[in-house]
Amino acid sequence: MSIRIVLADDHKMILAALRSMLEKEKDIAVVGDAADGAALLELVARTEPEIAVVDVGMPGMNGIEATQRLIAGRPGIRVIALSAYSDKRFVLEMLNAGAKGYLIKASAGDELPRAIRAVAQGQTYLCPEVAAVLVDAARGKSMLQVNTAAKLGRRELEVLVLLAEGKSSSVIAARLHIAPSTVEVHRRNIMRKLDLHNVAELTRYAIREGLTSA
Repeated sequence: MSIRIVLADDHKMILAALRSMLEKEKDIAVVGDAADGAALLELVARTEPEIAVVDVGMPGMNGIEATQRLIAGRPGIRVIALSAYSDKRFVLEMLNAGAKGYLIKASAGDELPRAIRAVAQGQTYLCPEVAAVLVDAARGKSMLQVNTAAKLGRRELEVLVLLAEGKSSSVIAARLHIAPSTVEVHRRNIMRKLDLHNVAELTRYAIREGLTSA
C-alpha cells in the first residue's frame, strides 16, 4: 500500500520537480499539492494524507504555523519540513512544532523518498546538514556546561545522537555516508571516552545532557 503524501511549497517549479520525482517511487502516492499554509490545511482535510511535506518559508501562514495547526487538528499526520537553509532557529521551531523530519531543498532529490519512508515508520529523519547543525548546537551547550561531551569529536557526537535515537549501525552508516564498521569504531571510542558500557547507558547520557529527547 502506498504512503499518501501532500506537498506544500510556494514555488511552482519546486512543487513540479518534487511531484515528478516522487511519482517515480512505487510506494509513494502524491495526492495533492498546495502553495501556502491555508491551502495546505484545506488540502489535508480533503485528502487525509499520512505525511505532509511542508516548505518552511511559505508566505502568509508559514510552514511553522501550518505544522502546528495541522498536528493540533490531526494528531496522526506526520510532517517533513523543507527549507532552502539549515538555520538552527528554523530547524528547532519546526521540530518543536511537531515535524518529524527536516531536509534542505538541495538534498531533497536524494533524501526525500528516504525521509518519507522513515517518517512513515515512526522514525525522525534529518538530512546530514541539519543533523550537523543540531549536533553543533548541542556540543556548544555541553561545552558551556563543561561536561564530558566536550571530549567527543563532531562525528562521534553525530553517532552518539543517532545511537541514542535507537538507530542501528547500518542506518547510521547510511545517514552519515560512512561504513558500518566505522560506526562501530566510533561507538567503541564514545563508550571509552565517556566511560559508558552499553547503548542504554549512551542513551541515558545523551538525554541527560540535552543531546536528544529520544
